[in-house]
Amino acid sequence: MATYRQALDFANKILRRNGKESSAGKLLLLHFSGLEPTELYSRYETEMPEKNYQDFIDGISKHVDENIPVQHIIGYVYFYGYRFIVNDQVLIPRFETEELVANVLMLYDEYFSGQMVEVVDIGTGSGCLALTLKKEEPEHMQVTATDISESAISTAKENALALDVDVEFIVGDMLKPLTGRRFDILVSNPPYIPQNEEVDSIIYDNEPHVALFGGDDGLKFYRMILSEAHTILKQKSFIAFEHGYDKADQLRALAKSYFPEANIYTLKDMQSRDRMTFIINGFTS
Repeated sequence: MATYRQALDFANKILRRNGKESSAGKLLLLHFSGLEPTELYSRYETEMPEKNYQDFIDGISKHVDENIPVQHIIGYVYFYGYRFIVNDQVLIPRFETEELVANVLMLYDEYFSGQMVEVVDIGTGSGCLALTLKKEEPEHMQVTATDISESAISTAKENALALDVDVEFIVGDMLKPLTGRRFDILVSNPPYIPQNEEVDSIIYDNEPHVALFGGDDGLKFYRMILSEAHTILKQKSFIAFEHGYDKADQLRALAKSYFPEANIYTLKDMQSRDRMTFIINGFTS
């Protein structure tokens, strides 16, 4: 029987040959071995149990031959240090979105430090934004999350239960289910891929299109949110968006048309791409 090192080396050759990322091999090996990273390193030269080895090879085969994302094979992904259930009903959380969370938390400290605030996450999907914010500020954030997909909300509720987090989930389209309510912070990572833009097959074939595509120019849902945001935001509030790296200028102009007095700016992600735009309302600079 192969050692853990031999199993990983064999898998990496298959992954490289098929144009897949080598990180998939390590993620699947950790999952099917049931080991933590430090345990795996210490056992690299020991033989892998036969069942674990076969499950691992089957996982590699699903990823390579059936084009199934690793996260769907193992059923979860880590986001901001928390484990989230994912499936074909929700978008797989990306690392860039962790940066949005970090910036929202910094803005909370800057503008609301120590205060109880009402937060809403529009298009929550797996719940990664809403639940992580609540985990990070359990005493100061009352969080509501919406999504048009009942299946997505079901998955988000599973994650809330697993993470022991109290967040209000509402099935509904954009801001429609929030009539009559007011929030201090609005966060959203809405679908932003232009409808006719080519998408990697592993994404197109496995992730829900309702969570991917944002109309002809990728800005459809930002228009929907911004056009109605004034009806649900308090005078002193902020909006935090993730968006396509090439849409920052258009999004800032759009935001300015609805919030002409706001402080509006864009931040780059770790790949130095314009990825997050913030709209600060009612605070003096």
